[in-house]
Amino acid sequence: MDSIASQLQDFQAQIHELMARIGIADKAERASQLAAAASQSDFWDDPESAQQTMQQLARLNALVDKWRGLANRVADAIELVEIADDDMQAELAAETETLRKMVAEMSREAMLSGDYDNENAIFAIHAGAGGVDAQDWTEMLERMYLRWIEQNGYKAEVLDRSGGEEAGLKSVTISVKGDYAFGNLQSEEGVHRLVRLSPFDSARRRHTAFAKVELWPDIQRNIEITLEERDIRIDTYRASGAGGQHVQKNDTAVRITHLPTGLVVQCQNQRSQAQNRDRAMQILKARLFEMERAKQEAEMAELKGENVEAGWGNQIRSYVLHPYQMVKDHRTNIEIGNATAVLDGRLGELIDAYLRHKIKG
Repeated sequence: MDSIASQLQDFQAQIHELMARIGIADKAERASQLAAAASQSDFWDDPESAQQTMQQLARLNALVDKWRGLANRVADAIELVEIADDDMQAELAAETETLRKMVAEMSREAMLSGDYDNENAIFAIHAGAGGVDAQDWTEMLERMYLRWIEQNGYKAEVLDRSGGEEAGLKSVTISVKGDYAFGNLQSEEGVHRLVRLSPFDSARRRHTAFAKVELWPDIQRNIEITLEERDIRIDTYRASGAGGQHVQKNDTAVRITHLPTGLVVQCQNQRSQAQNRDRAMQILKARLFEMERAKQEAEMAELKGENVEAGWGNQIRSYVLHPYQMVKDHRTNIEIGNATAVLDGRLGELIDAYLRHKIKG
């Protein structure tokens, strides 16, 4: 019984620490404020705002109830251990194992407790220093992420894809839909470095190439960002796919440039110019929203990162394929010897290590 009691006390300490870290008490207070607002007679005068408030209230109540319910269940088990006899040991051992799994699951959820972690995501990969090797590296990263997306039950949509002159990609933009897409992909934002024997070097020498990953939440609700006509430039061009597939005869692809910030968004995957324009505008608003939010909350380094050059000294992760195989994340210092598995989309260990590093920081 002493072992069971010790485990349960450890669980209780972990839960209390995590509840404090993610602000369950503050969230409960916020839920009370929203419930009070919802009880006002004029609450439904603005149906859209009211609906958003009710959705937020439901999310907060579900989160608070889940954490408090787990804390109460552990407390009940601790009390039961104190009065239980030996005949109840097997039952308590089974309950302790169940609670262990629940605490592990909730601990991971705690690492994904940011305001936008549960949103869909949009990310872009851009070739950096390294010439044709960097463009090939960009395509390799695209393949890696598409495999991770498929393996984890997410849905991917390639919004824009720009091919390289000789091989690979200059850039690609992908939408990822599913629970905690943005939260999980935070670990990937930054500069990725590849070291290998170049297939584009006739002498088969070792080359280093870089690519940069950008990420922002694809917020589904309407984003209140006002865009003045004088601040945007819209260009159209002919969409095309790899190998000549899906080539459009009309200028259906859309490129929107936000002149004040220099942000450029492209979309060519929809069937019509109007659809591409609407999607590109939505993405632009999401990017502007993210920039403003990060500025206001002083979280640019955490959610967007500094705008660093995709080159030497700025990498967050290195992938070495020669003279040995290793993937090393320079933020968490985690190393994985099977680089092929990582490039086949097995990113779970790297993502979890980053999330643990982030919440401890």
